[in-house]
Amino acid sequence: MLDAFDPVVLARIQFAFTVSFHFIFPSFSIGLASYLMVLEALWLKTGNAIYANLYRYWLKIFAIAFAMGVVSGIVMSYQFGTNWSVFSDKAGAVIGPLMAYEVLTAFFLEAGFLGVMLFGINKVGKGLHFAATCAVAIGTFISAFWILSANSWMQTPVGYEIAANGQFVPGPSWAAIIFNPSFPYRLVHTVIAAYLTTALVVGGVGAWHLLRDSANRGARTMFSMAMWMAALVAPIQILAGDMHGLNTLEHQPAKVMAMEGHYQSHPHGAPLILFGIPNSAEQRVDMAVELPKMSSLILKHDPDAPLAGLDTVPADEHPPVGIVFWSFRIMVGIGFAIFALGLLSLVARVRGRLYDWPLLHRLAILLGPAGFVAVIAGWVTTEVGRQPYVVYGLLRTVDAASPLAAPAVGASLLAFIIVYFAVFGVGVWYILKLMAKPPQRGESAEPAAGPIRSAGITPAPAVEGERP
Repeated sequence: MLDAFDPVVLARIQFAFTVSFHFIFPSFSIGLASYLMVLEALWLKTGNAIYANLYRYWLKIFAIAFAMGVVSGIVMSYQFGTNWSVFSDKAGAVIGPLMAYEVLTAFFLEAGFLGVMLFGINKVGKGLHFAATCAVAIGTFISAFWILSANSWMQTPVGYEIAANGQFVPGPSWAAIIFNPSFPYRLVHTVIAAYLTTALVVGGVGAWHLLRDSANRGARTMFSMAMWMAALVAPIQILAGDMHGLNTLEHQPAKVMAMEGHYQSHPHGAPLILFGIPNSAEQRVDMAVELPKMSSLILKHDPDAPLAGLDTVPADEHPPVGIVFWSFRIMVGIGFAIFALGLLSLVARVRGRLYDWPLLHRLAILLGPAGFVAVIAGWVTTEVGRQPYVVYGLLRTVDAASPLAAPAVGASLLAFIIVYFAVFGVGVWYILKLMAKPPQRGESAEPAAGPIRSAGITPAPAVEGERP
């Protein structure tokens, strides 16, 4: 049955499935690690036990999300050798070291201090435990740094040389490869997205518990912190996204043409197509809802500036317009919804209704998972928009795949789908179960009284009247 499918298409679907499933967890753990660092810093500074309570509450959730992110990420690296061996051979000299640096600098740092962070809160000093939390948070950022550097090089390849055997090899400067033209914009945009994704989850959980008990101090604190994040950081993300889009227009114009739905060039100002149905066969967007000249204003800061369309790009280099067009709109739409939620929370804060406005709380719950949808839509826009290339302008995706038959790729794809939904579905269910419980009141993060015994049997306390 699988013989009728294209093995390259199946390999792309497999990688898209695994990377989308994987990125759900890092996009949460990156932000949550920093949130835990802030909570512990506030506890150490103020001595307020509510921050310690919230730290313990979210630490359990972080541990599960982090573990699932690591396990799901390991699978992806194997696919470079199984499904994309030609890519590994051609670009391995550049991509391999970047991914190795991620393991050596980030994963080792996270793994080394994660145990102290999880199990040492009552066993080591406050300063050392806070240092462990900071190390894990910094490690998650370093991990994002190297992975995004590798991905960005594939989008905007520079600093390489082509060897006699056709392989991409590093040039004289690794800095040119690491800090390639799209990397700074992609790093800022992705990390902020992770922070906002975490803020939406924290805010949604806080809102859930406020609807049941508006006096819960833990729910109040987490909801307030999350809404500050949405109100202050969402506008920054919109600005970062705009700058990232301008960078993409410079280096990957065909991707922006697909995002905007511009099949035809516009010499006197291009409209902004809000909605429509891309029709690649007829090279137009059907039933388009447009704002005249707004696309030129956004992309060129001049309403009359000309914008080239896909009619200037060879047909065999067009990305799949329909997918990119709609994934981009999903991402942007959710971004503005987060911005609106932040503004609404400011109104509630000024009116003194932040903790007892059910409409705001229900909206926060509704947007709780929206960050995950936005980051996946953003990655779809980024990755599908660079097609038909895996290394932009240099190596086509069809030429990067392993010489495998469709049944072999299809069988592993079905196995991944079954195992992922079974194993990680249970993990997500357990995370939701933990979130459903409110933060415990009166929980203390102070070390237990008396010495900590590392071995042997702890004697039971003597019963009154019994001789010791």
